[in-house]
Amino acid sequence: MAGSPRHTAGRGFSLVEIMVVIAVVSVLAAITLPVFVSARETSRRATCLVNLRNISLAFAMYMDDWDGCFPNTGDPYLWMGRRWRWPLEPYLGASLVRDATDPDDPLLSSRSPSYLLCPSDPFATDKWDATSYGYSAAFYHTPAQIRTMTTEDLWKYDRFPCITQRESAVAFPSQKVLVAEWLTNHDTEKLSWWEWGGARNYLFVDGHGAYLPADRIIPAGNDLPDPNLTVGGVGGKDVD
Repeated sequence: MAGSPRHTAGRGFSLVEIMVVIAVVSVLAAITLPVFVSARETSRRATCLVNLRNISLAFAMYMDDWDGCFPNTGDPYLWMGRRWRWPLEPYLGASLVRDATDPDDPLLSSRSPSYLLCPSDPFATDKWDATSYGYSAAFYHTPAQIRTMTTEDLWKYDRFPCITQRESAVAFPSQKVLVAEWLTNHDTEKLSWWEWGGARNYLFVDGHGAYLPADRIIPAGNDLPDPNLTVGGVGGKDVD
């Protein structure tokens, strides 16, 4: 009928138009995804530094109670994250609990503080009881011992007695690493203290933390970026 409204069926998208939309979305995703991933990792890295600051407070309280002495249990493998956490247990809060099935095993816990785990660490939860950070063996061996120790002495042999070191013996508190990430958790490739490359978060004796590439670390006695075997031991420095 003349003058009546005319109904027009809606036209669907053609295949070409759909392909154009998909292509645009793909380009936008390719642009924004790396930015999102980078922002997420930056946030995780910052959380990791906060973890180290909490750990620094625990060490400070421990040394206040132990006349300026660094933790030493007589365990040559104390540098490992699962082991050094136990002498600090009173200062880590009630969140650290022994495993009821084997309370004498330092490698196990029924609950461990969340700040002992780097949020970017892909291995620690399953392999190391949710501990991502190592404690420098230079704080429970003398500089003379450190001078003659090898990498293998840290994890394989038990040739050197553990000797307590004092905070007063630290010559460069802002340059000597106390605790650090064991792996380069914030890089694609996961490298240990015993490999060059990548970067990790470090906690220094004076309490400050820093994210540094391995090539900023002064080569240790084993010619690696290893804060365990710092040249000069507790009296040496890991960064210039």
